[in-house]
Amino acid sequence: QSALSMAPIWRFVSALVIALRPSLAYKNVKGEELEQCSGVGMALTGFTRSGECIDHNDDQGSHHICIDMASNTGGNFCTVTGQPDWCSSENMDCHGAPILRNCEVKHWCVCQWAFASYIENAGGCDKIKGVVCEATNMEAYNSYKVHAPASPRIQNALACLESQCGLT
Repeated sequence: QSALSMAPIWRFVSALVIALRPSLAYKNVKGEELEQCSGVGMALTGFTRSGECIDHNDDQGSHHICIDMASNTGGNFCTVTGQPDWCSSENMDCHGAPILRNCEVKHWCVCQWAFASYIENAGGCDKIKGVVCEATNMEAYNSYKVHAPASPRIQNALACLESQCGLT
């Protein structure tokens, strides 16, 4: 068959690959392919519970920032940001084995707005030592750049993300 007649098949295969592996369409803050935030032995994270910091239209929290929850020195992330304490849970679905419900929260996709709140309420960027930049969605960085001029809280979150990920 000619290459021209095969073109629709290749378009279909390409679309199928992207549909089956959504992270191919997403970039991290370094402009590279978005990596998994959670891994084997960790609670399965992500708004979509795919292990990636991606979202759907109904994700009002924009869960784009991957942090190592154990790196927080400004207090429990949930408490500091006024959320119910899912942060201390040890009974979450496990990454790679969702039928198991005995994994604790380690790396987690947090809401980019809660990240900004944590920095403000915990006492600064140095209270989060473990932003996992390779798994943090570029959408957070782009959004922070848009909203930073109107908000000191977002300016601080942007500066923190840039500092932690070497973006400046």
